[in-house]
This record gives sequence, structure tokens and C-alpha cells, in this order.
Amino acid sequence: MKVVFLDRDGVINEFPGNGNYVTKVKDFKFLPGALEAIKNLTEAGHTIFVVSNQAGVGKGVFTKNKLTRITNKMLKGVEKAGGKIKKVYYSTARSDAGCEYRKPNIGSIKKAMKHLKKDMKVAKKGCFVGDTVSDIVTGKNAGCKTIFVLSGRSDRQRLKEKKIKPDYIADNLLEASKIILSKNGTL
Repeated sequence: MKVVFLDRDGVINEFPGNGNYVTKVKDFKFLPGALEAIKNLTEAGHTIFVVSNQAGVGKGVFTKNKLTRITNKMLKGVEKAGGKIKKVYYSTARSDAGCEYRKPNIGSIKKAMKHLKKDMKVAKKGCFVGDTVSDIVTGKNAGCKTIFVLSGRSDRQRLKEKKIKPDYIADNLLEASKIILSKNGTL
């Protein structure tokens, strides 16, 4: 089994900007190539999970209902393009809440493995694709290979400042998917 964990904002959809959130369905816009990437990974037999912090809910910026509607738009768009996301895991907790599901904690990855009735060995053979230092740390904490994409929040300089080294760096999810597929799921 090949698993891929994807962050959402800045990886699948346009990053709304620091301190901002995608709060309306109409504001959720897929990044160029993201749908093709998910389709290609799906067709190659990868099980895809989305793991994302959405603290805007915990801060009262938008509701869980809005988040569900935005998620439904994403899932329908992915499905229409021929891809499949197995499940979406969000932490809606604020950063100061100590939530085990909030990245860089790996509660959501553990939950995904439990959903598949697999142990963490499967996750360790997988890959985490994200656009922040926190995403890369999450992947490393779970033992996954990591791909940092430059289509979102952070850049190479931020990685250097934090002394974080992803396994790969890609321009976007489409390029990341090509790396994953070129390695036949064994990064």
C-alpha cells in the first residue's frame, strides 16, 4: 500500500495569505496542476489523505459548517477530475490548544492508519507533501519521506532559517506527484 498525505492550503488550493483563511466556498480555488496530480497519484494506486490545520474555526473566523462545505467542493472537484481523496483530517484547534491532531503532531496520521486498519509502518513508507516547515516536521515526525512545495506559504529561506531539510523540493503538487511516481512510491 502506498500512502500520500497532502496539506491543503498552498498545496491543493491557493494559499489565502498569512493570517487569512479560505472562509467561503467561492474562495477555494485549485492550484494549477493540483487536480491532475491527485488523479495521477490515484491512478497509480496511492491512497491519499489530506491533513490540514484549520485554526480559523477554533478562532471563530468561520464555522465547521463552512469548512465542511469547502471540503465538499474540494472532494467533488477532485472526483470530477478522476482523483480520489480517501479522507480529510482537520485540526480546528488554535495553536495554543495542545491538540494531538494539530500539525506538527501526528495524531491525524495515526488516525488515517487506524482508518485503513494499518500500523504506522505503512505511513513510514509514505510521503507527506506540504508548503510549510510544520508540514515537513509532521512528515518527519511520522517517519514519512517529505516533499516541500513552493506553491504556498513558505520558501527555501524559511527552511534554511529553521534548519529543516525535506527529502525533496518541488515547485508545486504536480511536480511533487511526478517525483513520487518516478520513484514508484518508494521515495
